[in-house]
Amino acid sequence: MSLALRVIFAGTPDFAVPALQTLVQSRHTVVAVYTQPDRPAGRGRKLMPSPVKQFAVAHNISVEQPESLKSLEVQHILEQYKADVMVVAAYGLILPQRVLDIPRYGCLNIHGSLLPHWRGAAPIQRAIEAGDKETGITIMQMAAGLDTGDMLLKTHCPITSTSTGRSIHDQLAQDGAAALLKVLDQVCTDTLRPEKQDNALATYAHKLTKAEALIDWSKPALEIDRKIRAFDAYPTAYTLYKGEPLRFFNSQVLDSHTQAPAGSVIAESKAGIDIATGEGVVRILRLQLAGSKPLAVAEFTKARSLLGERF
Repeated sequence: MSLALRVIFAGTPDFAVPALQTLVQSRHTVVAVYTQPDRPAGRGRKLMPSPVKQFAVAHNISVEQPESLKSLEVQHILEQYKADVMVVAAYGLILPQRVLDIPRYGCLNIHGSLLPHWRGAAPIQRAIEAGDKETGITIMQMAAGLDTGDMLLKTHCPITSTSTGRSIHDQLAQDGAAALLKVLDQVCTDTLRPEKQDNALATYAHKLTKAEALIDWSKPALEIDRKIRAFDAYPTAYTLYKGEPLRFFNSQVLDSHTQAPAGSVIAESKAGIDIATGEGVVRILRLQLAGSKPLAVAEFTKARSLLGERF
């Protein structure tokens, strides 16, 4: 168990940071971090480093930011780090087979679903949106296909009626970090037990788009509620109010019915704003007007009322 591995870490967003932090605090050595190139962000569109790069720079870890891993030059640089293993968490670039073969023990991926369910870009949000009762982390030996590699370890996380994309994201980021260390221990002791994925059970988590965030009030309350909670961080579910987006972050389904037209605000209190849907009533708990900050309903209704509006 005392064996220490030389690790290349590849990741970009917040989701990947807990795993990198855990690696830095472990007996293993992070010899380099690979992350997406700096991107324009904010109103000034200034180039911003990824959360993973910010962490790496703060801990004096070498950072590589290639646009692609396909060139021989980039692959040669990666080879020079002489890594035992490469850990990938929401990196955002495809790893060619040549790269997968470079580290001694290959490449491990921290994936935010219980594979083979929800392969792809947005597993956390799609699981909530679909009404799944649980999700989790799968540590996977990476292969050339999209999230098709052998499964090495799984952790489970319940999805409740109050879970949001953000809350599950944060939980799985921590769970993934802990699971990774267990798998690296198994690598060191040669006790891995790979499990093949059943491709017949695979589902695909399509990339999130802003277009799908617009709420269709003719849908059932249950479906709308799931979308609001799944999309709370991005792309954020919204409706149009006076020609501008009115965004929703938290909601719940009420055990009540109404004859009011779908999209009608039928009740309003500190507890929430109740909106009729195609089937049932959804209560909004937190929302944001264009140009304002997100507010709990109790704060929002101090300055304005939506009662009687129809979206």
